[in-house]
Amino acid sequence: MWDYNKKVMDHFLHPQNVGEIPEADAVGEVGNIRCGDALKLFIKLDAKKEKIVDVKFKTFGCASAIASSSALTELVKGMTLEEEAKVTNKDIVKILGELPEEKLHCSVMGMEALQDAIANYKGVKAAVPANDDHDGVVICKCFGVTDTKIRAVAQENNLHKAEEITNYTKAGGGCGCCLDDIQQILDELWRKEASKPVKQAPQKLTTVQKVMKVQEVIDKEIKPMLEKDGGSIELIDIQGDKVIVRLCGRCASCPASGVTLKNTVEDKLREFVAPELTVEEAK
Repeated sequence: MWDYNKKVMDHFLHPQNVGEIPEADAVGEVGNIRCGDALKLFIKLDAKKEKIVDVKFKTFGCASAIASSSALTELVKGMTLEEEAKVTNKDIVKILGELPEEKLHCSVMGMEALQDAIANYKGVKAAVPANDDHDGVVICKCFGVTDTKIRAVAQENNLHKAEEITNYTKAGGGCGCCLDDIQQILDELWRKEASKPVKQAPQKLTTVQKVMKVQEVIDKEIKPMLEKDGGSIELIDIQGDKVIVRLCGRCASCPASGVTLKNTVEDKLREFVAPELTVEEAK
């Protein structure tokens, strides 16, 4: 019996946004019923095709699969396409509080369904293919997981052991014959990463320079994006590398405000000011 927390059980017993959207703007589909888990995601955009106004799902799988799918729909509803594209399995797990290690593949399935839906809407191929049997070399024949998917999931979640890949993708969880091959892929991946040249650290800003630069980026890059959706942002304080802000307007009450802070505000400040900055909301 898996030890699930209250949030996971609530999403499992009372899943949100179950069903289909007949005239969906985007549909993402991942998994394979033969392998135990499958998820189909339906997304409806607003008239300007910029913001998600409705999202529903149908899933076949365990309690973790249902809970992850439900949490995902609650997370992305109200997001812009730009925000949606930055959602990862870590964001899904964060909403749920936690998942058993052996069930983390359910959060990855949610992320892949979202990526597949975005690719479906844009008419392009998903970065991590939803059904990747024909993309790359199949390493795990039990679950049809390729080397492409193993590398992508490993990089996204900083995984170094074959057992961790099993938890996130199921690869190696059947007969176990591919575990050595998975470990070899991981060793090669991180060996190449380690051999890449280290980027020179930029010149450190003074406190005054940092405040001015952060305020400039907020005013020119971040605030205009949030104001399109009726939100805004204020700089409250800077403590070392920690930037404290206050979300205003619609952003203040948005369920996805935490994702906005990380995937929009923090990303922009790291891009234009300094890569070590973190963002927190004022209490």
